[in-house]
Order: sequence, then structure tokens, then C-alpha cells
Amino acid sequence: MANVQFKDYYSILGVERGAEPSAIRDAYRKRARELHPDVNRDDPQAEEKFKDLNEANEVLSDAEKRKMYDRFGEDWQRYQDAGVSPDGPGRRYATSKNEDFGTWFTGGDGRTTFQTGSDGGRFSDFFDLLFGAQAPASGRVRSGVSRPLRGDDQELATSITLEEAASGTRREVMVRAAQACPTCRGTGLARGATCPTCDGSGQTVENKTLEVTIPKGVRTGSRIRVAGQGGHGVNGGPRGDVYLAIRVLPRAGLERSGNDLTSTVRIPLYTAILGGEAVVETLTGKVALTIPPGTQSGKVFRLRGKGMPVLGDAGGRSGDLRVVVTVQIPEDLSDEEIGLFRQLQALRPGEARRT
Repeated sequence: MANVQFKDYYSILGVERGAEPSAIRDAYRKRARELHPDVNRDDPQAEEKFKDLNEANEVLSDAEKRKMYDRFGEDWQRYQDAGVSPDGPGRRYATSKNEDFGTWFTGGDGRTTFQTGSDGGRFSDFFDLLFGAQAPASGRVRSGVSRPLRGDDQELATSITLEEAASGTRREVMVRAAQACPTCRGTGLARGATCPTCDGSGQTVENKTLEVTIPKGVRTGSRIRVAGQGGHGVNGGPRGDVYLAIRVLPRAGLERSGNDLTSTVRIPLYTAILGGEAVVETLTGKVALTIPPGTQSGKVFRLRGKGMPVLGDAGGRSGDLRVVVTVQIPEDLSDEEIGLFRQLQALRPGEARRT
């Protein structure tokens, strides 16, 4: 650690030094999307920037670590020279987060959640020096976490069609989740030394495929929870959860508002005047809509129960389909047709004067 450099976690997250926890959480969520390596594949520094971002969030979202950083962060050099943690000789700090950096999100409950690993990189030397998360150069090994800790949550995303949102569907998703190292059983130590399998982290990564049921009525922003399928807990703690974030793709001809849908149907002038039927597309097929005589353009007809299912409603209720009528004016009229329209106009001289 001879070339340890100070890291300005506030600058990395883009927040003021006195920022509230909610501001730190929001800033991290925004920056994680901007700096994710999958979005910046042309940037050779993308992995390192993303790693620094996660490290900054690890510190500033934890009240104890943030307090230590604010107090001792810029004095790292003299603690490095002394070979001890800044809070006193022999005092070391362990982190409950998996050191395998990947995609992290902040869920609705405010937890920062782990999604997928990348290169298995650890926290920086600066972090280790300040908090003692790794063994120092002298060979002393970090202290373990004594209390049970819940495993990390993981958030994934998928897109579905409007029809799938209406009928319900399934998706297979690949999950990479941390698990207790089988060699050291999560302690980070094997035969009194750093575990060679997990390199002292106490965790390895497993891949598995989950089939997630997506219920009827979901919308963009809905999150499906799969309990107990996230990262393994530490010291007997429960596993985390997997959350599947839903995006419903737009569908041509149908606009969604809550549980209601809106569509437009064009009818001939003669149908508008004399009445008739119009064929309307719904999510479950075509239906015939009765058009009464004298229907005006812009008239809205409501088809009850032809909208989206109400999410989680045991009674099977659905929203409505609002059908907006537009009257199609005929073009390229023949002389005979124009003459007939003039005769009709003559039968209603009062309306002719108003125009």
C-alpha cells in the first residue's frame, strides 16, 4: 500500500459534505446508471469508476463508516505509517457487503442491493487502510462479523408486452448471487490464514436460473419479489431476495392510463350519419361496436371490463376500454356525389347560413 491515494467519496457521488442519507441514496442510484460498465463499454476506466462509486456508497451510506471517514479520511498517511486503524491500535472494521463489485441498486426499502459481479475486485487500498476491511501488509487478518447478517438483495429488469401484462406471463432470469465460501464457511480464514478459495472475503458467487411468475396487471415500475433467492447470509443470517423490475412495452393503437385503455376507431361519414357498426381491437380480440345514428367525431364509447386487469385483485376486476370515434370525410367525390350533397345542404338552409 505504498502508493495509497486519498479518495473524495463526496465528489465521486456528486453530493455536498453535509448531504442527507436520502440525497446520498438518490445520487448513488443516478450515478450507478450513468457509470455502469455495460453502458460505458468504450471507456477503459469504466470498471474502476464503477468500483469507486460503489466504494463511496459503501462508506457514505453507513453512518459509522461515514463518521470515521469525515474525521480521519484525509489523515490516512499517518495511520498507514503506524500500520493501524485510525480508531486505535488493533481496531479493525469489517464490512457486511460482498467485496465482489457488480451492479448495485437502491430498492424501495432503502437497502443498497447487489446485482451481479464483475471481476471480483476488492475495495481500494485507501478503504482497507481506513476501515481495515482486508489484512494489512504485516499479515494480520481482518476480524470477522460476529452477528448474523442478511444476504444482499439483487435487482434485475425485464420487458414484457402489453398483452403479457394483461394475461400474466413468466420469465427466466439468470441470477449471480453471493454465497458463503464452501472452504472457510464464510469466515474468510482457513487453517489460520486467508482462505485461498475466496481470498479472505468469506464469499463466492453462484449462478442460477430462476423462473419468475409475472402476475396480471403489472405496469412499468412494478417490482416482483422472489423471496430468499438473493445472496447468502453471513453467520447464519437469512438469504436476501431477488427483485424483478418490470417495463411494459408500448403498443400501437392502445394507450394505457392506470387500468384503463384508450383506442381510436375511424368510421365512414355515412356510418356516423346513419348508424352501423365498427370493428374495435381489444387485448382479447376484435369486438363489434354499435354506432348510433348522428354520432359526432370525438364521441367516446366505454367498453366495460375491456381494459387491464387490476393487479392483485382476487375478484378478477379489470379497467375499461375507451374508444374515441373519428369520422372519416370522403375524398375525391364525383360530380354526382357533390350534387347529392348540395341537395342535402339545400334541405337544411339554416345550417348552410351558419357555415
